[in-house]
Amino acid sequence: MSDKNTGLDTLKDIKQMMERSSRFISLSGLSGIAAGVCALIGAWFAFHVISNSSGHRDYDNYYPDMIALKEFMGYKLFRIALFTLIAAFILALIFTWIKSKKNNVPIWGTSSKRLIWNAAFPLTAGGIFLLRMIQLGYFGMIAPGCLIFYGIALISASKYTLGEVRYLGYCQVILGLINCWFLGYGLYFWTIGFGVLHIVYGAMMWWKYERAVGGGR
Repeated sequence: MSDKNTGLDTLKDIKQMMERSSRFISLSGLSGIAAGVCALIGAWFAFHVISNSSGHRDYDNYYPDMIALKEFMGYKLFRIALFTLIAAFILALIFTWIKSKKNNVPIWGTSSKRLIWNAAFPLTAGGIFLLRMIQLGYFGMIAPGCLIFYGIALISASKYTLGEVRYLGYCQVILGLINCWFLGYGLYFWTIGFGVLHIVYGAMMWWKYERAVGGGR
């Protein structure tokens, strides 16, 4: 009986090792927290830009009905979103690299390539779709579109990283769909989705996977 249990344990260990090798498990919870904080800071600046523009508080009033894409890219809100994205990406990369180094796992390997590809395809499709929405003047669809396509990207990539990522994706998609019926409140939904949800997710992942390793106990 003991030999049988030992064999089952061995098979279980092998299965876990194979699963770990096929998944990129070096995503740090601190990356999610950092991305959320960046989003909240960006949202704070965006709120001020919108509210100081003739008292407007939503995209539909901030932008004219029709605007060239080149002109749109010169607006303050676009620059704020771009800087926020760059800052969040750099911080996420730094924390992920630190965790990879601690785990002695290469940050660039087969699993990370699969992760990036599965996330990049929905994001690219969503980006093209939103660019067309901007050209047509449907600015109210920017926020829900970003949330929906980002959520789909997370769900698609979750099979190659921590399984909890898919739940964050579900929340983003649901939030984006709800936002479709409240288009004037896109910045509020953005703040919740990219800010609050990322911080909550990152804190949960850090508590579950990194707290003991980091000496939190």
